[in-house]
Amino acid sequence: MKNLRRIAAVLLALTMVFALAACGSSGGGNTASTDTAADKADTSAKYRTLDEIKEDGEINIGVFSDKNPFGYVDENGEYQGYDVYFANRIGEDLGVKVNFVSTEAANRIEYLQTGKVDVILANFTVTPERAEEVDFALPYMNVALGVVSPDSRIITSLDELTADDEVIVISGTTAETYLAENDPEIKLQKYDTYANAKNALENGNAAAWANDNTEVIAYALQNPGYTVGIPTLGSNDTIAPAVTKGNDTLLKWLNDEIVALGEENFFHADYEETLVDTYGTEYEESLVVESGNAATGE
Repeated sequence: MKNLRRIAAVLLALTMVFALAACGSSGGGNTASTDTAADKADTSAKYRTLDEIKEDGEINIGVFSDKNPFGYVDENGEYQGYDVYFANRIGEDLGVKVNFVSTEAANRIEYLQTGKVDVILANFTVTPERAEEVDFALPYMNVALGVVSPDSRIITSLDELTADDEVIVISGTTAETYLAENDPEIKLQKYDTYANAKNALENGNAAAWANDNTEVIAYALQNPGYTVGIPTLGSNDTIAPAVTKGNDTLLKWLNDEIVALGEENFFHADYEETLVDTYGTEYEESLVVESGNAATGE
């Protein structure tokens, strides 16, 4: 009798084990299948079409919040600057509200690909590498790289830098890419924000700061004691709005808008409203893309 009870107990235990194993196998299979499906979910870039933006009544535009005079927040908490002036005109002509999204150089592409913004207007230099990940509209500003340094030791050539010298760059900018590719022996101090880069230069943490020449020229003009010893480094490039790859309806509208604005000399008006206090009239013709060149992107 005892033996029969033992056998029955063993059989019951085995039955429970197999049942649990089956449930585990079934549950595990479903979980794995779900995870795999999630892993294989559509990872393509997200964007709103022109019609969707108009329907929503709001456009999200990424701009800098700490890059005076191009994109910054003033003492009243309002966005100001050259890019912001342009962004407001885009909203006006589209008939929608502009929602400004503060961006940093390193996350401009990410913000487009994830649908956080519809347009980037944050001093975005056009490069072939970036054009593989986003779609650039026609340009609205000319730019090159430049290098600013303290008056106590003005750097007029990269050859003047020693093995102990470091150069400040903003992560995700063309200055970082240019120096890494063309002068890899130069030590770089990388920062995510313009505010931190400026603080590092002012604290004497590096020999110089390399960035868009528009930015370093503005910095030197606004901060006595610093000089742009290298006003042009590398090639002459252009600044343009960017949209998510494949957002053709919004891209076409922006291109048409830029051509129309160029014909009415809007970008010269933008310069005179937002940049002339910093640069004077000396740089206007060299920085502003002429209306005749807008259609060709020159």
